[in-house]
Amino acid sequence: MKSFIICATPRTGSTLLCDLLSATGRTGKPDSYFMGDMDPEWWVELGMPQPGMPKTGTPDDPAFCAAVLKAAIAAGKGDTDIFGLRLMRKDLPGLSAMIGTVHPGLTADRERLGAAFGDVLYIHLTREDKLAQAVSMVKAEQTGLWHIAPDGTEVERLAPPSDPVFDFDRIAVKLAELDAYDTAWTDWFAEQGIDRLRVGYENLSEDPATPVGRICDALQVPAPARGTLKPGVAKLADAVSLDWMRRFRAKTGPAAQTQD
Repeated sequence: MKSFIICATPRTGSTLLCDLLSATGRTGKPDSYFMGDMDPEWWVELGMPQPGMPKTGTPDDPAFCAAVLKAAIAAGKGDTDIFGLRLMRKDLPGLSAMIGTVHPGLTADRERLGAAFGDVLYIHLTREDKLAQAVSMVKAEQTGLWHIAPDGTEVERLAPPSDPVFDFDRIAVKLAELDAYDTAWTDWFAEQGIDRLRVGYENLSEDPATPVGRICDALQVPAPARGTLKPGVAKLADAVSLDWMRRFRAKTGPAAQTQD
């Protein structure tokens, strides 16, 4: 089986990339099939085994874990021959442990992921402007709005509408957290001896055809013609985002300039 894993952190354009790859009709239906806090309704919708979700960090039933992997692979392949997965760094240990229950003789993450998903292409999705990433995260948490369509309609809302309020401490916490997660991915690739394909948020948002084409080439499937890709989500950054970044930098001085 041929697969790819989008190794991401929040607010790096992973939803955009998943939608674009799904729209090709050739590269599976990538999504977060192994979230530790998955919505129970989505769990059932995906055909995951009952009863309910496994306890995070304690996947100890081989039959149950095998059924979870089978259902996730079916969902992530869609109508194609390629399995696609979006994976946040915090969910990697739980997924590795689950696979280890099904394949107990393997200890390295790369070996386990290969046993579960076959020939895996690893895509490191990252964002150069970490401060903008942190601001985006805090704004989404405060307003409840996570994604909008290109026409401005809401695509994903996780809480009732609320006005955003500048919170220096919260932005600083998120900035450190997101940077740590991205560094953890980089360290993990080195530890596992993985030569990943790098995709930057900035390039993805401005010229999605290029990174999608690179991924299709790596997977050895025809890339969609330029101009045919239509992003399903749009940027949420606005004047408020820019103001928050300015105010954050003003309070931290030159040091903040090196973090984005």
